[in-house]
Amino acid sequence: MKTIVITGASDGIGAEMARQLAQTHGTQVALVLAARNEALLQQVAGQCAAHGAQTLVVKTDVSQQAQCRQLITATVEKFGRIDALINNAGMSAQALFADVKAQDLGWYEDLMRVNLWGSVWCTHAALPHLKAVRGSIVAVSSLAGLIGVPGRTAYSATKFAMTGFFEALRAELKVAGVSVTTAYPGVVATQTRYRGFNAAGVAAGASGLKEDDAMSVEECARLILDGMAQRRREVVMSRKGKIGRFMKLLVPGIVENMALAALKDNVKPH
Repeated sequence: MKTIVITGASDGIGAEMARQLAQTHGTQVALVLAARNEALLQQVAGQCAAHGAQTLVVKTDVSQQAQCRQLITATVEKFGRIDALINNAGMSAQALFADVKAQDLGWYEDLMRVNLWGSVWCTHAALPHLKAVRGSIVAVSSLAGLIGVPGRTAYSATKFAMTGFFEALRAELKVAGVSVTTAYPGVVATQTRYRGFNAAGVAAGASGLKEDDAMSVEECARLILDGMAQRRREVVMSRKGKIGRFMKLLVPGIVENMALAALKDNVKPH
């Protein structure tokens, strides 16, 4: 039986990955579900248990290093091993840098603690256990971690940092046989983009991106899990994302214009 830890598992992509893993593996998987909202985690755990999966709910704020380490400790105490760690917990943000007041810049650091440091701390705690079984690490980054997106200076910074960290870690762990898969979703139909910070550092309640072609949560989760199962280095989602990544090397100015065009008119730079 494989044990898989998923952070940010209370809703959205994380919850859907848990459900798909339970549906696919049934009694052959133990799912450790981590997030801040314990009530929602329990709901997801019930949905997974209905397919035969064993579950463990661990209320976790990944912005706190001690809670990240406790998540891993609780997992090993319960199941004795960790086969995969999916670093999915994250927060969004939408704000033009010029609109952020000096006294509000602290939320840039808060965002980094969740998106980067939460992944770093969970990975560090789990690493000995993953090396013992030649397991898998997944980092859910974003296309904003490959291409800087206007209005996403804070978010892009955290996701670029994730990209660099896990790229270096992948090379370090090659000999140990631990795979590192970095996923780069684009716009996905989740609630995360509405809860992200605005310029004042409070929930924006809206997304600044055009969402006509938003990917479904189900498709995004499936692509990430397929990448993990195949031990792929990267999962770049959407045709635009794949094209944009390579165009950035050749015609970066055009890619910047494409990124600006993805913004709603009311949030474009002025």
